[in-house]
Amino acid sequence: MLPADRLERVWSWGGATSAMSWVYRPTTIGGLHEVLALARAEGRTIGLRGAGQSYGDAATNAENLCLDTSRMNRILEWDPASGRIRVEPGVTIGQLWRYTIEDGWWPPVVSGTMFTSLGGAAAMNIHGKNNWKVGTIGEHVEAFELLLPSGEIVRCSREERSDLFHAAIGGFGMLGCFTSLTLRLKRIHSGLLEVEPIPIRSLGEMFDVVEERMDAADYLVGWVDTFGRGRGLGRGLVHHATYLRDGEDPMAAQTLRVASQELPPTLMGVVPKSLMWLAMRPFTNDPGVRLVNATKYGLSALEGRRRYRQSHVGFAFLLDYVPDWKRSYGGGGLIQYQTFLPAATARDVYREILERSHRAGLTPYLGVFKRHRMDPFLMTHAVDGYSLALDFKVTARNRRRLWEHAADLTRVVLDAGGRFYFAKDSTLTASQLETYLAEERVQRFLALKRRLDPEGLLVTDLYRRIFRGPDAMDKEARDGRISP
Repeated sequence: MLPADRLERVWSWGGATSAMSWVYRPTTIGGLHEVLALARAEGRTIGLRGAGQSYGDAATNAENLCLDTSRMNRILEWDPASGRIRVEPGVTIGQLWRYTIEDGWWPPVVSGTMFTSLGGAAAMNIHGKNNWKVGTIGEHVEAFELLLPSGEIVRCSREERSDLFHAAIGGFGMLGCFTSLTLRLKRIHSGLLEVEPIPIRSLGEMFDVVEERMDAADYLVGWVDTFGRGRGLGRGLVHHATYLRDGEDPMAAQTLRVASQELPPTLMGVVPKSLMWLAMRPFTNDPGVRLVNATKYGLSALEGRRRYRQSHVGFAFLLDYVPDWKRSYGGGGLIQYQTFLPAATARDVYREILERSHRAGLTPYLGVFKRHRMDPFLMTHAVDGYSLALDFKVTARNRRRLWEHAADLTRVVLDAGGRFYFAKDSTLTASQLETYLAEERVQRFLALKRRLDPEGLLVTDLYRRIFRGPDAMDKEARDGRISP
């Protein structure tokens, strides 16, 4: 029998889904081996979990084992001359930048929060606001060590076990557990970025502005007022940011200090930010978000293109400005529906997605727009095109309608050659993705999964939902391995 004191409710980051699991948090490779042995002895599966920042069920494993790597968080090697760093998988992006910025180095790719672990970031192959320019985080991983389900630890790079290197990055933890990762960081000469906000009057204009500025910018990201209608559909704000060159910041020694980068804990030096989600909750509804978005857009239009300098942390980690902001959505939580579309179809399809959401009475509360490029990883979500991430509030009353709405949008996206990002997904099913699952590169990944994990030891709720389908889930329920 597995010990009762290990049984916990494990939540998705968005709070819309959860699962009961026996949770283990080893600190050593020996501890990882013990969890493998325990799973085999008990006839259970293992789901890998980093910092738990995935919006959906990518890191939950109902009524089985959850292997949480967050305590394996040591910096193993650092070379400030080359910018090469080797870390354990539980090291977060926040730990990383704090360790390296005073030497003049910054993570080349970051998520919207600094609390993502690097093991999780590599497993999901995260992208940032500079994806069209530098690619995903996997393109900056030089090598890693991977604990296979057999217990063997193998080293992988572009030259050594290249097939496994390109499958495990973006492989959402289904081939093994990272025990170390070696990355090359980005040299910076200032703790500041030059930022230009650009008010956008429509979705078409947002596409045009991003296209025009791709050569000049280091980062481009668009905020979309999802309540905009008619000629104002897709209106919002694009932020164009560039690195400062060597010598442009006369105070570089100070701006590169960790203390100069930290986000302030209070608003206007008075109100603790830890309480701000409470103040946001009365506005986290259709009338409230419509008012907030209209105010934000109106102020940005009045201010115009006023350039300013902002810290790397302040620009990169918008999700961290208000701790626990997701709690403002209430007990049902939120899901993010993020789609990636080729440049040829994105304009029409994103317009259709916003219009369908309005007609369904399910307007998302946040929209984030980015430009992307292809990458060489087997399970990539990338396209030569764009992504639009939409945050939907989940309630007891709208949950079923919201999942049906997502299924409706998914048909539109797939017909237009679109893709999805498993770190964000909560709604996709195997039946919706039949064509995707039949792709040659996906079949190569699944063949590697069968070879390296013939027992099916590594499983998450997302993997069951998308790759096994309802028949396999019913069988596991009959066998007592998950709840029916």
